[in-house]
Amino acid sequence: MGENIVLIGMPGVGKSTVGVVLAKKLGYGFVDSDLVIQDRYGKLLHELIEENGVEGFWEIENAVNASLAPRRSVIATGGSVIYGREAMEHLRQIGRVVYLHLPCGEVAERLGDLNARGVTLHPGQTLKELYQERTPLYEKYAHVTVECSGKQLRDVAAEVAQVGVCP
Repeated sequence: MGENIVLIGMPGVGKSTVGVVLAKKLGYGFVDSDLVIQDRYGKLLHELIEENGVEGFWEIENAVNASLAPRRSVIATGGSVIYGREAMEHLRQIGRVVYLHLPCGEVAERLGDLNARGVTLHPGQTLKELYQERTPLYEKYAHVTVECSGKQLRDVAAEVAQVGVCP
C-alpha cells in the first residue's frame, strides 16, 4: 500500500479542509483532486458538468484520479470519485482510503446550493437519494471510516492521522 492518505465522502463533509490540516500535521503534501481537474481542463467543475453531462464529468474525474501519483500526500477527492472503478482501485493502491462519514441531514445543512458546489445530481434526484446511492460505494472502497458528526475539523484530522497512516 502507498504512503498517501486518500479522503473520500459526500460533498460538504470537510475533505479539503481536513486534508489541509492533516497534511500540515503530518508534514505531507496536499492534493485536492477537484483542483487538479480544474487545472488540467482550465474550467470550473460546474462548467465541465454542464458541458459534458454528469456521466461525462465522471469519466474526466475517473481519468484524472487514476493518474494521480503523489508521494507522502493527503489527497482530498471529489464526492463522486467512487463512481470511477479505475480511480478507486488506483487510489487504494497508492494510499489508505479514509471515508469521512456524516449523516445525511448534516450534509444537507453544510452544502447549501448543490449546483454551485459542483455536486453531480441527475435531473430530479434529491440529496437524500444521492446519499443513499453513494454510501455503499464509500463503504466498499474505504480501508477505514471516521465518523465526523459533532466533531471539530481539527479533531477529525487528529483521528484520521491515527487511523490513516499505515501501521
